[in-house]
Amino acid sequence: MTGNPCFEVVYRSARTLWSGVQDALTARMSDPTDAPVTLLLVDDEPSILSSLRRLLRPTGYVVHTAESGAAGLAILEREAIDLVISDMRMPEMTGAQFLEQVRNRWPATMRILLTGYADVSSTIDAINRGEIFRYVSKPWDEDQLKLTIRDALESSRLRKENARLLALTRAQNEELAQLNAGLEQKVAERTAEVEQVNSFLQLANDSLKQNFLVSIKVFSGFMELRGEAMVGHSRRVADLARKVAVKLQVPAKDQQDIFIAALLHDIGKIGFSDALLARPVSRMSGEDLGIYRRHAAAGEAALMPLAELKEAAGIIRSHHERYDGQGFPDGLQGAFIPLGARILAVANDYDGLQIGTLAEKRLSPDEARAMLAPSAGKRYDPQVLEAFFAVIGGPLPEPVSERAISPAQLAPGMVLARDFFGRDGVLLLASDYVLDAQLVRQIQLTAQREGGAMTLYVRTDRR
Repeated sequence: MTGNPCFEVVYRSARTLWSGVQDALTARMSDPTDAPVTLLLVDDEPSILSSLRRLLRPTGYVVHTAESGAAGLAILEREAIDLVISDMRMPEMTGAQFLEQVRNRWPATMRILLTGYADVSSTIDAINRGEIFRYVSKPWDEDQLKLTIRDALESSRLRKENARLLALTRAQNEELAQLNAGLEQKVAERTAEVEQVNSFLQLANDSLKQNFLVSIKVFSGFMELRGEAMVGHSRRVADLARKVAVKLQVPAKDQQDIFIAALLHDIGKIGFSDALLARPVSRMSGEDLGIYRRHAAAGEAALMPLAELKEAAGIIRSHHERYDGQGFPDGLQGAFIPLGARILAVANDYDGLQIGTLAEKRLSPDEARAMLAPSAGKRYDPQVLEAFFAVIGGPLPEPVSERAISPAQLAPGMVLARDFFGRDGVLLLASDYVLDAQLVRQIQLTAQREGGAMTLYVRTDRR
């Protein structure tokens, strides 16, 4: 590299690029302890604000409070706020109106809504106008709320970090473009560096996708906390639906949409009373049946503002349509029903017959299968039903090579072999999640704080 001025310029530029990438990675992997996280709590009830402050005191967050939307906006004008938690029902300015102004004026600030189960229309309004990260129902579960706050802040951090890496890549690429493109050495170095940066961006993108899917799984678990029979229902239906989609050779992107739709197919029931939620469909009549028949359309409306979930929202709307056209909400028939909805209908009814959400008597798997078979061409798509029976009656999948360990044995780089749930049944980490040092520390601290035995399963064929 010595003796040739042009080559030396290229070499120095490549070293500068590599140094910048190393700095980016170091910043991304380190704990963000430079500045404390700042939260703003907005609620017209001082007792609610007091409860939230007490809950968040051990976390180390800087917490500001306001008893109205106007007071909250005044704080935002003078303070740098990372996350806002707002009540829905407030005088003068509702939570939806307040969060809409926050979105317009401070778009980087994450937004969470506190709402009651009966506020479905208001919640949808807040989602549409305020583009909230998530809503939490009152009364909240303290562990779930802290996890939701952590997820919101992590999502914000990843977005900012991704934008920074993209800006760094553009700047370095512009610098490389100014060098002499005719030198083979320079071209080779530039290509190698660009590929290196792209691999880092791919890692960041994969992390965003993983966090997105984990958030969907966590959100789907909220409904299951309201009824014992519903625990695990969405995850079982999603697993069956994805297997049927694979059997039918559905494209990978559509498989993902079907899986997400299955996880969230009961989101429209968020406003149901506990009594209605526990009542089998066979015992519903009159007004209750009318409310039940609206949940598919309500589920679609709740998800439509999110561009990534529009396809899943359409599947959710149509998963109670019948192949013979006698279903709801639109009376679609045959191939006019989205394929994902036809798949979801079979998987949902198969599990529903076994857990007692369709009829009072709970059926065995064989009885549920016998109940579905006569409805081919009537309630269900015959081709989908055939693929479904092939899936549930086919050979068992190859077992994952795994071992059980305690939190103390965890190490960064380990890969989860099974979903990891908290004591209340809420999904904390999904299977195939790669643990980093920060997560290992959090799990170990949680185990020490809660006491008792805690077991995790990690893969032995991946590290």
